[in-house]
Amino acid sequence: MKISSRKEGSTAQTAIVWFRQDLRIADNPALCAAAESGFTLLPVYIHDDEEAGEWRPGTASRWWLQQSLDSLSASLDNRLLILRGKAIDLIPELARQLDAAAVFWNRCYEPWRLRRDDEIKERLQRDQAAVRTFNGSLLFDPTSIKKQDGEPYKVFTPFYRKGCLEFGTPPRHPLAAPRELPLADKSLLKQFAVADRLPVNDSDRYAGPGWQPGEAGAQHRLEAFLADGLAHYDEGRDRPDCEAVSRLSPHLHFGELSPNHAWHAVRDTVPGSKLPESADRFLSELGWRDFSYYTLYHNPELPTTNLKRQFDRFPWRDDDDALTAWQEGRTGVPFVDAGMRELRDTGYMHNRVRMVVASFLVKNLLIDWRHGARWFWDKLLDADLANNSASWQWVAGCGADAAPYFRIFNPETQGRKFDPDGNYVRQFVPELACGSAADDEYPEPIVDLKASRERALDAFKSLRDKH
Repeated sequence: MKISSRKEGSTAQTAIVWFRQDLRIADNPALCAAAESGFTLLPVYIHDDEEAGEWRPGTASRWWLQQSLDSLSASLDNRLLILRGKAIDLIPELARQLDAAAVFWNRCYEPWRLRRDDEIKERLQRDQAAVRTFNGSLLFDPTSIKKQDGEPYKVFTPFYRKGCLEFGTPPRHPLAAPRELPLADKSLLKQFAVADRLPVNDSDRYAGPGWQPGEAGAQHRLEAFLADGLAHYDEGRDRPDCEAVSRLSPHLHFGELSPNHAWHAVRDTVPGSKLPESADRFLSELGWRDFSYYTLYHNPELPTTNLKRQFDRFPWRDDDDALTAWQEGRTGVPFVDAGMRELRDTGYMHNRVRMVVASFLVKNLLIDWRHGARWFWDKLLDADLANNSASWQWVAGCGADAAPYFRIFNPETQGRKFDPDGNYVRQFVPELACGSAADDEYPEPIVDLKASRERALDAFKSLRDKH
C-alpha cells in the first residue's frame, strides 16, 4: 500500500473515514470505498465514553484499544486523527470545518451506537455531506436474516444453517488493502486537538501472555492457528491446558481482523466443499458470534434485561462476600478459581472455563448474571457487548437458545474431564502445586456443590410453578 499526501489547498475535496471497530487496513470496506472515491482522506477515531455510558471500554479492553490505535496510526503514517468527546457532535462539526464531501464508516450494532449513528447521519445529510456505510464486522448483516414468517430467529442452529448458510448471502471474500491512500497532509491534523492516551491501570500484566494487538498481530495469530490449532480444534477447543483455540476474539472485536478474512482463510485450507469437523466447528463458532450480534440487534435490552421475562421473578441472592470470592478466584473450587485468576492475570479466559465459572456464579451461588457480565466487561480484553450479554444469558437459562435450567456445570467434573493432569489449575492456582504451599493457604469451598445444585434446581422449578 502506498500512502500519498495532499496538502491543504489541494483541489480534491476531503472525505472523512471514521474508524470504529475496524482498526485495520485490509478488508476494510469503508476504507476501500473511500480510497476509490477520488477524495483526500482524513482518517479519524473518537473516544466516545460519554455516549457509551456504562458500556465504555473497561480496564482491560482500554489497554488493547490503545495498542491497536498505535498500530493503526503507524500503518497510516501517523495520520490518524484521534479525538475525545461526543461523536454525535464531533463528526458533523469536523465535516463542516473541512467542508467534507462525504463520511465513510463501517456499521456497528450496539444499541447506543445505532441510535447515535442515525442522528449523525441525519446531521451530515442536512449539511449536504454524503454518508456511506458498510458491513465490515459481521459475516451476515442482521437486518437480512429472517424466518419465512418474517420473525427473527431465536435458536442458533436454524439461524446459522438455514437462515445464513442456506438462504443468506454467502460471506463476501475479503478485500485487499487499497493500493494507494491519498491522505490529508499531517499539517491538517495540527488544527485539531488530539486526545491523550487512554488511562490504563496495572497494564503491564496484559502484555505477558504474548498478546500482539494490531492488524499484524491478528494476522500472525490467525496464521499460527491455521498451522497448529485448526486440525485439532474440534476435540481440543474444550481443553484449557492445550493450545487448540484460536485466541482471535480480541482481534475480531476491535476489527483488526475481519470475520470474513478468518472464514475464507479456513475455507481455503480445505480442498473441495466437504469440511472436516474441526474446520466446520470453527466456522460455526464464527456463526455464534454473528448470532450474538443478531440477538442484540433484535433485542436492544439484551445487556440488562432477561429475554425470558419469567426470569424477572427469579430468586437471586444478594451475597457480596460470595461475589467477591468469585471475582478474586478464592471460592475454594480449583477449576473456578483458576479461571478467575487467569482473567485477573491475563485479561483472558478459555471459553470452556468461562461457561463453568458463569454457571457456578448464577447456579451454585444464585447470584444475578448481570453481576458476572459487568465483571467480565471490565476485565476481559475481548469484552464485547453482544457476545458477553448473550453468553451470560445463555448460561443463566434466560437468553436466546439458552442452556436448559437443569444444565449446571459441575466444576469438579469439568476439571477432571478438560484439565485431566491439572496443568491449567496449577498454572493459575500455584498453592495447589505439590510441595509449593501448606494446605491451609487455599480456602475451603464457599459452597457445597451438591447442595447448591439442588437449591438451584428448586429455584428454577419455582419459575414453572408460578403463573
